[in-house]
Amino acid sequence: MSATAPSQSPATSAETDPETLGWMKGFPPSPDRTISFQDGSFRSFPELRWAWSNMRQLVPTVNVWRGAGPASVLPREDHDIGASASTTMDRRPMTFAKMLEETYTDGIAVLHRGKLMYERYFGALKPHKPHIAMSVTKSFTGLLAGILVAEGKIDPQAPVTDYVPELKASAFGDARVHEVMDMTTGLEYTEIYTDKNSHVWGLRRANGMAPIPPDYDGATTIFDFLVGQKKQGEHGKVFAYKTVNTDVLAWIIRRVSGMTLSDLLSERIWQPMGAEEDAHYHVDRIGTESGGGGLSTCLRDLARFGETVRNHGRFNGRQIVPSSVVEDIARGGDPEKFKPAGYTTLTGASYRNQWWVTHNAHGAYMARGVHGQGIYIDPKAEMVIARYASHPAAGNAANDPVTLPAYMALAKELMAGG
Repeated sequence: MSATAPSQSPATSAETDPETLGWMKGFPPSPDRTISFQDGSFRSFPELRWAWSNMRQLVPTVNVWRGAGPASVLPREDHDIGASASTTMDRRPMTFAKMLEETYTDGIAVLHRGKLMYERYFGALKPHKPHIAMSVTKSFTGLLAGILVAEGKIDPQAPVTDYVPELKASAFGDARVHEVMDMTTGLEYTEIYTDKNSHVWGLRRANGMAPIPPDYDGATTIFDFLVGQKKQGEHGKVFAYKTVNTDVLAWIIRRVSGMTLSDLLSERIWQPMGAEEDAHYHVDRIGTESGGGGLSTCLRDLARFGETVRNHGRFNGRQIVPSSVVEDIARGGDPEKFKPAGYTTLTGASYRNQWWVTHNAHGAYMARGVHGQGIYIDPKAEMVIARYASHPAAGNAANDPVTLPAYMALAKELMAGG
């Protein structure tokens, strides 16, 4: 994730509302209101404000079945928290409602002690519609890996090549599974979203999230891209946020379980959790899911997932994820390995099994994705915030100064209110 916010001020959330602007309206839509994958317009702002809630109209996807059972109950206890006051990291007064507007929120759900207390939708998002989770997907991948570790099917200390020998000649040839899980591998790969020459664009072409130019001769599947990764530096020394780690972890998960990521997520989490809607992953050109950023879910199911994790893996009347898996994440990784990455909005934080751990006074931890996607879990306040957004800036340095203080202020209010 980029460590800097954009310098110029883009149009506001109200000015870029996709419904108001009329994106993709009409049969056919007028050319100046048409968004497509092939010309890359789906990734431009403000077009992405429509695209992130309509991925299935743009790229191939595979379903994550919710199962045949009823949706789990999500008890409601409505409170209008829009006036909840906070102070941003740059010392501006803020309210919760203004925070949502400033950060181009598409949908937010706040749970307190398991009850849905606040739910709002904006732009193109509706309660039943899936929105792309971007790198929040990584935390789903990490949790699935954690389940397989708890079951003794994956050894975090084992070499990656014990599970995927195809990676022997790549940067991952001498890496261990836990280094992939915690992103402490030494890789040449770069992930700078604003640099068209960054390796992340090769990954996007390989995983099906960027069109392939006519003169392109690089990898066109996730597996081919991973096999070609080169090493730079030592493994295990420092944290560096690189999506290829998650896609390697997803490969290990598939190999060990003998299942696709979509079927495994359906069987292990989506069905037992009592999801309200099917989810879906975008896939590459041979149908492989993007384990690092391809999941789309409806907002309430994202909140259910967050609540499952907050409850140490228990939800819908059953233990879905072993409690040891969640406790390992909540403890966090090594802040000293995290520090060199230079996240100024996450001072003292760490990264553990594809989750971001704040080590703040409440022990909060998060799943995070570009353009403002997130799950924020505050164990002390018994609060879960699930959020989808379409911020013009990819890096969360544009969101954190406003969102993180708002979340902490709300947590303190909920605790004070009993």
